[in-house]
Amino acid sequence: MMEPTQKKKIFSWAFYDWANSAYSTTVMAGFFPIFFKQYWSQGTDAVITTARLGTVISVSSLLIALLSPTLGVIADLKGFKKLFCLMFTLVGVLSCAWMGFIPGGDWTSAMLAYGIAMMAFNAASVFYDSLLPYVAEGRWMDYASSLGYSLGYLGGGVLFLINVLMYLFPATFGISDGVTAIKISFVMVAVWWLVFSLPLAKNVPEPPVEASPHNIWQLTQKSLHTLKRTLASLMKERNLLIFMVAYWLYIDGVYTVMTMAVDYGISIGFEAKDLIAALLITQFIGFPCAYYFGTLTRRWGTKMPILICIVIYGITVVAATFMATAWHFYILATVIGMVQGGVQSLSRSMFGRMIRKEESGEYFGLFNLVGRFASILGPLVVALGVLVTGNSRLGMIGLLVLFVIGGGLLALVKEPANHA
Repeated sequence: MMEPTQKKKIFSWAFYDWANSAYSTTVMAGFFPIFFKQYWSQGTDAVITTARLGTVISVSSLLIALLSPTLGVIADLKGFKKLFCLMFTLVGVLSCAWMGFIPGGDWTSAMLAYGIAMMAFNAASVFYDSLLPYVAEGRWMDYASSLGYSLGYLGGGVLFLINVLMYLFPATFGISDGVTAIKISFVMVAVWWLVFSLPLAKNVPEPPVEASPHNIWQLTQKSLHTLKRTLASLMKERNLLIFMVAYWLYIDGVYTVMTMAVDYGISIGFEAKDLIAALLITQFIGFPCAYYFGTLTRRWGTKMPILICIVIYGITVVAATFMATAWHFYILATVIGMVQGGVQSLSRSMFGRMIRKEESGEYFGLFNLVGRFASILGPLVVALGVLVTGNSRLGMIGLLVLFVIGGGLLALVKEPANHA
């Protein structure tokens, strides 16, 4: 049985997923890409707006990918895990709120606000993840990680549903029009993100570390040496290295399905309302399923449920080539919702149990680095598949390579024997 103090700490930590998922759902996946094209870049050629959006996403992702391992080491040495998480959260909250006040046509400010918010969102997630080994141990880590993802799906879905209704029926909410509704939604996300971060700020203690006499410059130099040592150590830890390579491959496939599903739906003729409905289905199906996967580990361990998710993803990308109606797309969204949270949450907790928790900041920095670069190979595989076959439907089948090799490597990983 879990003690009340431990339960409070786990729930407070997991609620941060509820907090920040509002940004990833309403802003990143929902309104920003469309609003950027139609409002902030009105009258601009679609090719140019796509290039602008792609540029800001790439630059933001690259910056945080390069900085997160070093920041993770500094957080380990100075005991700044929670501090950095909350600091970047505040930056993300302010940037998100800023989007609600940017006038039409001001695409430069929109790009800047979105780039800063996205970078802050990803940076805060690094330090949030690095707190996991301190709020739970053993199998409870699987439970905590799955609880976080399940709350994230539910929280993100609830606010997104409210925001979609505001956009579709603005008069019902006393709002003048859809544009104003979307602007208000950005501010609502900022408030939601901030308010629901308070349990973590209040109830999750900063992990204790030995006091470091070094200043920031010295810490930066030391962090680079530590990072080099960590990479060298990783190369010697065969089991952890195999897991990292396996994770990079299969999570690349997962992220590619996530990021290209809407584009795929549009390319085969589905309407915007179908895509929004599918996104909502994924969110609300993901809530109970991510939680359920966390309970499976008590009997089956962590590796087996991840492998099951990978197999289902492989079947799904094959089935996607036969989609012809909106109902097929809804079924696909349901299946993805069932396994998406499971593969993400259990990968996070399995990694957390394989590393030394006093080095969780630097290792989760590397984990985040792999995650940031995990959307490179998959889209290239899809593009190559389309070029070779001449059929956009068949392009997704190429992702089978990532799932098969990634799953095969994961099968070789020796799971941590910590059943606490």
